[in-house]
Amino acid sequence: MLSRIADSLFWIGRYLERAEDTCRIVEVHLHQRSDDPSSPGEAARNLLLLMGHETREDEPDVLDALCYNEQSPVSFLSALGSARESARRARETVPTEVWESINTTWLAMRGGRLQRMRPASMFKLVRERCAVIAGLADSTMSHDEGWLFLTLGRSIERIDMTSRLIATASLAGNTPRAWDHVLGGCGAHHAFLQRYGAVAADRDAAEFLILDRVFPRSLIYTLGTAVDALEHLGPAFQRIRPDDPASRLLGSAKATLEFLPAEEILLDLPEQMARLQVVCSQTTESISERYFEGSLAATWVGGAW
Repeated sequence: MLSRIADSLFWIGRYLERAEDTCRIVEVHLHQRSDDPSSPGEAARNLLLLMGHETREDEPDVLDALCYNEQSPVSFLSALGSARESARRARETVPTEVWESINTTWLAMRGGRLQRMRPASMFKLVRERCAVIAGLADSTMSHDEGWLFLTLGRSIERIDMTSRLIATASLAGNTPRAWDHVLGGCGAHHAFLQRYGAVAADRDAAEFLILDRVFPRSLIYTLGTAVDALEHLGPAFQRIRPDDPASRLLGSAKATLEFLPAEEILLDLPEQMARLQVVCSQTTESISERYFEGSLAATWVGGAW
């Protein structure tokens, strides 16, 4: 596969996941703010800092910075535009249904249309459109190298953004129902109740989102998906451990979460999540060097990673 095509598919996966997860994070922030309306300016600044966007405004507009503003490097509208550009670069490989869905979604959300919607309706629309595109990709693309690169990009972005979403609970301090909002933001509330029942502690929610082996948005599950994709992209048979730095980085992060006692993970949750974000950044650099060198690589915008 041409490095240009692989590069584009990888970033389509990343940008679409980023758009969906940014939407989820903002929705959680607004729910937490309604439960604890004190210090809205500080909560907004903390959220933007978590997303890699520093601001000196006393009360920054979170919806503008992370949703509506196409020029903001951390908005989901910007991410959708970047996904469209990556799909355009790989037009000969991306199925027509996927291209049309990405293009239609981006065009439908421009020109101030999102500002005229209620936030709840906007969040639902973005989540559903991203799910439709992901479903079309999974059902219309051959599950070959191209699909593996798209899956790899989506998985790395999901690890990064889920870790940020989990970190919002620690930013919420003593806000009531903070972990309920995070579970809802991950689409995990129903699965969590099935597993733990209605009476559960905050520790159970954190453990579920980090360590559950069968929930598709948990960190352990997503790390496993990324590791599997890299294994299929690498040599077919290796008698010794993989020589790929990206595989080692992700495998080490997965082993750390898998075998470190849960109490130790939860004791220093923000630091553990920050380490995962660094792993995602280093992994992306390693993948780019190995597979995309020589292509006109897409420039990652948004955040400090």
